Amino acid sequence: MKSSRVIQPGTPYPLGATWDGHGVNFALFSAHAERVELCLFDESGRHEIEHIVLPEQTHQVWHVYLPEARPGMLYGYRVYGPYEPESGHRFNHHKLLLDPYARQLHGSFRWIEAHYGYRFGSSRKDLSFDKRDNAQAMPKCRVVDPAFTWDGDHSPAVPWSQTIIYEMHVRGFTILHEGVPVAERGTFAGLGHHAIVDYLKALGITAVELMPVHAFLDDHFLVKKGLRNYWGYNTLNFFAPEMRYMSQPHLAEFKTMVRRLHDAGIEVLLDVVYNHTAEGSELGPTLSFRGIDNASYYWLNQDNPRYYINDTGVGNTLNLTHPRVLQLVMDSLRYWVTEMHVDGFRFDLAVTLGRERHGFDPHSGFLDAIHQDPVLSRVKLIAEPWDVGPGGYQLGNFPVGWSEWNDHFRDTVRRFWRGDKGVLPEVGRRLLGSSDLFEGNGRKPWASINFVACHDGFTLADTVSYNERHNEANGEHNRDGHHENFSYNYGVEGDTDDPEIVALRCQQRRNMLANVLFAQGTPMLLAGDEFGRSQQGNNNAYCQDNKLNWIDWSAITGEESAFIDYVRSLIALRRDHPVLRRRHFLHGRQISRCTGLRNIEWLDPQGGEMSAERWHDPDLHCIGMLLTGDALEGEVKRLPLEIDDTLLIILNADTKEIVFELPELPEGKSSEPYWICLLDTTLSHQPADGKRISATREITVKARSTLLLALCNNGRC
Repeated sequence: MKSSRVIQPGTPYPLGATWDGHGVNFALFSAHAERVELCLFDESGRHEIEHIVLPEQTHQVWHVYLPEARPGMLYGYRVYGPYEPESGHRFNHHKLLLDPYARQLHGSFRWIEAHYGYRFGSSRKDLSFDKRDNAQAMPKCRVVDPAFTWDGDHSPAVPWSQTIIYEMHVRGFTILHEGVPVAERGTFAGLGHHAIVDYLKALGITAVELMPVHAFLDDHFLVKKGLRNYWGYNTLNFFAPEMRYMSQPHLAEFKTMVRRLHDAGIEVLLDVVYNHTAEGSELGPTLSFRGIDNASYYWLNQDNPRYYINDTGVGNTLNLTHPRVLQLVMDSLRYWVTEMHVDGFRFDLAVTLGRERHGFDPHSGFLDAIHQDPVLSRVKLIAEPWDVGPGGYQLGNFPVGWSEWNDHFRDTVRRFWRGDKGVLPEVGRRLLGSSDLFEGNGRKPWASINFVACHDGFTLADTVSYNERHNEANGEHNRDGHHENFSYNYGVEGDTDDPEIVALRCQQRRNMLANVLFAQGTPMLLAGDEFGRSQQGNNNAYCQDNKLNWIDWSAITGEESAFIDYVRSLIALRRDHPVLRRRHFLHGRQISRCTGLRNIEWLDPQGGEMSAERWHDPDLHCIGMLLTGDALEGEVKRLPLEIDDTLLIILNADTKEIVFELPELPEGKSSEPYWICLLDTTLSHQPADGKRISATREITVKARSTLLLALCNNGRC
């Protein structure tokens, strides 16, 4: 298999396999390797036809140039070096390794014992070097031609203040959609199909946040149980798209999907996992990074480098303090923006990425690198602000330019509508964009990603249908997943035909989504929550690649079809009313010249200003939030498009109706004002024309309901 072809030294940059129109340059970083072999395979990927010893090493990068190589060539690496786990080195040239910079993979991965760099002896401590070859069960790297006709494609560049995020799964969203050709269901092509794009556009969302699409593995323990890693948080490669989401083996499929979504004005955000890899703990397989340079790529225990630091909870932690590992992540991010045209990222366990030796640091190498990068600093950046390591909960502590998933918002809204006592002060903070968390370092309200459901936990429908998790299908004896969901089943656990319970659950769903869309900050919806998708009480459905997770489009009938219309109306109200999406935090300092009202006022049911005593009244479950449309903050005064109606949002989480006195307007500031009702969550079909209400009267707010009123004053309404 030794090669007789003509080779040239090549260059150490760019890393990966790069076709220049005449040949291919291969470059691989390894600081501790003693020798690197490039292994070439036939077009099936089953037969290794030759191997080439990389002749040059420059600045710890091994490289070679093959003048006759072309796109489509399949390859992998074998890396020689010391196998000394006690020193952090786990080289094993018997293992075929994936190029960390591979743009595409070919073939499937199959779990076999040969993937492991060691053999178990009579005990787990008795380990020996494993000489079995794993190439037959490994996918191969493919050299690609990146050429693609973008036809002038560009990012929709939706301002943060107008952004509405829709979290979705490529496979689960399209696999059962009858409007998508069968061959394209569950793939990028399916997501880019006009039937899907038209639905998303009509709904009114501005950005899709795709759950992981980087190549990933199904964990061995799941495969043995007949399950799969459906969510995809088990990354194998940071450049290559996941093969199971491709109907054709061409990167053009992903790019075409992006272009079609952009044409509809929809941004594409990727949920990315740079905190760990699929190689797991020290007992895991040798597939790529571990065999290329284990001591460089991973955080190792300083006292005993045989073992990994596990701040991620899944066995290993990528070491972004190493300059080459940081370069890998930055190169990957820039690749997805510049070559694949994505518009931003949601970073899984982002605290891990910001860790230095002393712990999380808002000025870590990674966060500083992002901040100064001319490409990445301009895209949307969203942090999941926690991991499982020491000091791992960092909500509100990321730097300017970042948004964060706000689980305080989720839990507060769920508790409020469940009827918990003593949550009103927290409700006020969350509905105003969580300034207590984000304003201190100069960030804007959009830094708070507001949601009541996401992939991790109950769906919205399950939040109002189950008191307890029901994760038995995961095979972990219902011990996995969150224990506390702040949910309530309203009398029956799970499905019911009781019309009163069904109606109440639907009303509570309307209430919670109204909070998401009417709160200051950035709203995020979970795919399917606009029509009551259920996971049957499973709050950790990461391993269920089946109908438990797949969107059931056939279930959208009757009441659920009306619910989609309701969600569209919420999104339209937010779009049409800038007062619901201010670009600055509201503190009640600006006064309307028209009404004399401050830009934000909190009202009790008697129409007066909320006092400290009322805020902390455990029996009060009803509150009014008055947003004055022409009392503006800062430079927004010079933007007439930001002038808006004055809106009153009344939230009543009480189990009984409340008589609410509408606020008294200062004399001389209005001319025969009146209110109109724009939204009432007790109604499944929202009225096209709002009900007119006198500005001096009381209004009855039904139990567990939300009202949105607009003040008509001097011709504005």
